[in-house]
Amino acid sequence: MNLHIINTGKFKLDGGAMFGVVPKVIWKNLVTPDENNLCTWSMRCLLIEEGDRLILIDTGLGDKQSEKFFSYYFLSETIALEKTLNEKGFTTDDVTDVFLTHLHFDHCGGAVERVAENSYRAVFKNATYWSNQSHWDWAITPNPREKASFLKENILPLQESGQLKMINPEKRTDDLPFEILFMDGHTEKQMLPKFNYKGRDCIFAADLIPSYAHVPLPYVMGFDVRPLVTMTEKKEFLKMAAENNSVLFFEHDAQNECASVKFSEKGVVIESLFPLSAL
Repeated sequence: MNLHIINTGKFKLDGGAMFGVVPKVIWKNLVTPDENNLCTWSMRCLLIEEGDRLILIDTGLGDKQSEKFFSYYFLSETIALEKTLNEKGFTTDDVTDVFLTHLHFDHCGGAVERVAENSYRAVFKNATYWSNQSHWDWAITPNPREKASFLKENILPLQESGQLKMINPEKRTDDLPFEILFMDGHTEKQMLPKFNYKGRDCIFAADLIPSYAHVPLPYVMGFDVRPLVTMTEKKEFLKMAAENNSVLFFEHDAQNECASVKFSEKGVVIESLFPLSAL
């Protein structure tokens, strides 16, 4: 198995929204806000090369939204997904699977492109797109809290392409080469891939733990639909990660790609931060 980081750029989100009930006087020591209280976050995807499979985990924001939409998120270091793949020696046609941890716009926007006014198509024409039915139903009939995160132009073209398949959390029949952890705190049935790489468990932490600063249990995003569930899921997840010396891969941490965690008197804490290339 080979792993490739696919950077699609950075954007900004309100620090208070990203840390929920944690006061700014505390979280600002971990992530520095700008004068508007906005913090910079990465949209870091992962490409898994396994045998004849090329599996892309999440796709970033994409570029098809309006100028007004993008003005809310202060995009920086924006990198076209195709360009990043090319730099790794691949094309969009080479991707066999696109695994979407969930369907919020910053995770799936790059999966679909605009071809004309009100006309869209799947970017990866040879790939199977993976979601799960519970999350799909949640996304296409969104609750008011998440409605702004589920954009129909990111989602419905995947179904229309005929390339979409659903993973069954109860009885998996897919052939993806990794375990999947299902989480319900951030959104319904978010999926975290867990796989072995160079003898270590690696987990793509997605929005359960978007950055190193979100490892402490109370540090839960204001975007989460079930924050108490997130805390329970994080507690169990971090216990497992500490026991197994797992590698956590951060999707949104602007500086840190990976971390290991350990037990301490304060609970599970960061043990070390390192780039993927250090493995």
